[in-house]
Amino acid sequence: MAKRPRERHRSKQTGWLRAAVLGANDGILSTASLVLGVAASNGTHNSIVVAGVAGLVAGAMSMAAGEYVSVHSQLDTEQADLKVERAEIRADHVGERKELAAIYVDRGLEPALADQVAGQLMAHDAVGAHARDELGISDTLRARPVQAAFASAASFTVGAALPLLVTALSSQANLILFVSVSSLAFLSALGALAAGAGGAAKLPGTLRVTFWGALAMGVTAGVGALFGSIF
Repeated sequence: MAKRPRERHRSKQTGWLRAAVLGANDGILSTASLVLGVAASNGTHNSIVVAGVAGLVAGAMSMAAGEYVSVHSQLDTEQADLKVERAEIRADHVGERKELAAIYVDRGLEPALADQVAGQLMAHDAVGAHARDELGISDTLRARPVQAAFASAASFTVGAALPLLVTALSSQANLILFVSVSSLAFLSALGALAAGAGGAAKLPGTLRVTFWGALAMGVTAGVGALFGSIF
């Protein structure tokens, strides 16, 4: 019998992809906006670079901590649900089997077959069967706090390094123009890359990221110019 080719599904990438894209996008956008805000307030070249470096370090740590806490909260909820499910299976194995069979009937199986499937799955891994089919918890989508925190911090650092490098290499006279244009280009590329990796259309993702990036940088530069003229 010929071997069937393995189907390639992108849903397994959603956890780390979301964290990585969020981190890189935030790294580019927040660092570029910070640099533009300080530059628009007539800061010196050195102060602009220092602000960018501080923003990179603070942002990476913030992303890691925030992602870890957020995803760990999700993991705590999953573990609490699994604890309840284990107790229910021990207390009423027959009732839990009927509950699982009812789920399969709702999905289209005949009652007799649904009961047989539920019995076999519970004999193999009762908690795993209920976690997957009743609670929607699977190994693919399970919360992984450390992985999410590392992905966010690393991608933020890579993203933030791009506008920071442009800032360091640009003269003060051209800094706002070069950082603005290059950062929008970076954001556009990131939007296309993220959409492509997720199997979505590239153009909408690119336009969405570019629009909001331009808006955020424009507002920040405007605020920097306003306060620079006041103080």
